Amino acid sequence: MKEKDIQTALSKKHTMHGCFELKLCKTKAIRLDSVKDHQVEALLAASSESGLYHKITDSLPVFGGNKHMRFTSKKPFDFVFLKNTPAYVVICFYVPRKKKRCLYIPIKRWVEFCAIHPRKSVREAELEEYAECEINL
Repeated sequence: MKEKDIQTALSKKHTMHGCFELKLCKTKAIRLDSVKDHQVEALLAASSESGLYHKITDSLPVFGGNKHMRFTSKKPFDFVFLKNTPAYVVICFYVPRKKKRCLYIPIKRWVEFCAIHPRKSVREAELEEYAECEINL
């Protein structure tokens, strides 16, 4: 199970709009520093009055099996500007052969939690009260 597999499964049940940083936890606790500083800054910017501008990288060629065939995946548009957009850290707790539980924690609550949490990692039960919603896959 990889993060991209969770993202695919989540896309079928996900109905919220906003910005999301998805993390997959395969152990009993997730390290707080798994959400990197630049990701926190971007989520905070997108949810703020000042906003976040992001240019989508120009499409790169995708080569098929034949070296003479070249395809370019089309990008949807050039850039996005997000302002006062809901932003979340989404942590999916995964145990093989059981339901996967995804907790949506608003970025401001995540920052508050990280500031007061005494350890470097956090268990699922400790995050429940900070989650705005959850989706089971």
